[in-house]
Amino acid sequence: MLNEDRIQPNRGFPEHGHEDMEIITYVIEGALTHRDSTSSVATLEPGDVQVMSAGRGIRHSEFNESRERELHLIQIWIEPAELGAQPRHAEARFDDGARRGRLQAIASNDGRDGSLPIGQDAVVHASVLDRGQSIEYELEPGRHGWLQLVRGALSVNSEALVTGDGAAISGERRLQLRATEEAEFLLFDLA
Repeated sequence: MLNEDRIQPNRGFPEHGHEDMEIITYVIEGALTHRDSTSSVATLEPGDVQVMSAGRGIRHSEFNESRERELHLIQIWIEPAELGAQPRHAEARFDDGARRGRLQAIASNDGRDGSLPIGQDAVVHASVLDRGQSIEYELEPGRHGWLQLVRGALSVNSEALVTGDGAAISGERRLQLRATEEAEFLLFDLA
């Protein structure tokens, strides 16, 4: 599941529970304050990513504590490979420099490229491309992709996408990603 949320100032989600889910939060604008049952408190801003492995159960709340700024984020839910695991979470900053002009892994099953670990055979990349810039990505045989365009305009193997568009990718090995205007996006490599 992929949710794109816009949370008004002084609003959010009161404490609630999750279990057996890998939850990845990608902040686009504003600041998200996270509190959970492991006594963790974190404030996430643009460039910050959080992975919460709910495992056998975790409770948390998420709020936009700003009095003026809207919070804009994407939250991804992926079913874990193993049920009933120990709950855990982690945050990391992947600033513009880490994502600009390249695919930066932000979450993966093996922690590659400094990404946050998740309990599933998947890799989530983030990138920002300047207008006219392009990069390639190769999917291994039998794997699938999903591209979510956060902002801007991008073509994927000549298919045009604009802000908010998503593209399911199957049966393709090589992906040619070209920004037709500055573009920020997430690319998922899935089993």
